[in-house]
This record gives sequence, structure tokens and C-alpha cells, in this order.
Amino acid sequence: MIGALKKLFETPPAETEEARQRRMRLAAAALLIETARADFTQEASEEAALRQLLSSSLQLEPAAVQELLQAASAQLDESTSLYEFTRVINDCYSAEQKRELIGTMWRVAYADGDLDKYEEYLIRQVAELTYVPHGDYIRAKLEARP
Repeated sequence: MIGALKKLFETPPAETEEARQRRMRLAAAALLIETARADFTQEASEEAALRQLLSSSLQLEPAAVQELLQAASAQLDESTSLYEFTRVINDCYSAEQKRELIGTMWRVAYADGDLDKYEEYLIRQVAELTYVPHGDYIRAKLEARP
């Protein structure tokens, strides 16, 4: 019992930059996967867009993208809300990076040629949870529209 009390007052070990980057990538990938899943169908076009966007925005090789997608998908399957992902975004992303993430989510949503109301709702929810201004949310939507 005393050991448990001591742990409350100990400072946690500092997170390495590599671990921080991995957490950021996992959170972003999970939100993009959730965008693709939001309409209850995962089209091949959405999957391809997701892979391409992750590869280009994170400068990752295809094998690393595949590994990231598997890890993020597993983490997403175990999660109960978006909070664990949006918290990482809020803790680690700048305002510009948050706007870029919302824009990327719009591109995934539009990848199959059809914007579903559930995709739009999810992106709106993430924008609100990450404090992206409504004007930036709409601007990103208009820029991503085919």
C-alpha cells in the first residue's frame, strides 16, 4: 500500500521523441481509419487514399504505412471513444497541423466520390474536439471537395 502511495508522487519517465512521434502517427491514422469506416463501408478508393495520404504526409514507406494502419486499427477497435486520439492531437499538434488533419479527413471522406452524413458528423466532431475553428473546418471541406 505504501508503494502505491509513493508511485502517486513519483514523476513519470520522460517520453522519448520517437515514442511521441509514434503516438502522434497512431492517433492521426486512427482518426483517418475511423473516417473511412464512418459510412459503414470501406471502399477500395478510400483505402487507397488513406494509404497515399499517410505515406505522403508522414513520409513513410509502404511497409511502414501498413504497420501503422494495423496498429491504429487494432487500437481503434479497442477504444471506446475518440477522446484518446483527440487528446494526443491536442497535446502534440499545432493549430496548423490540426487544420491539415481535418483537411486530410475530408480527402478520405471524399475519396469514394460520396460524402456520407456520418463521415461529415465524425469530421465535425473531431474538429470541435481539437478546437479547429468552424471557418477552418468549412475551408478544409471546400478545398477537399472534388
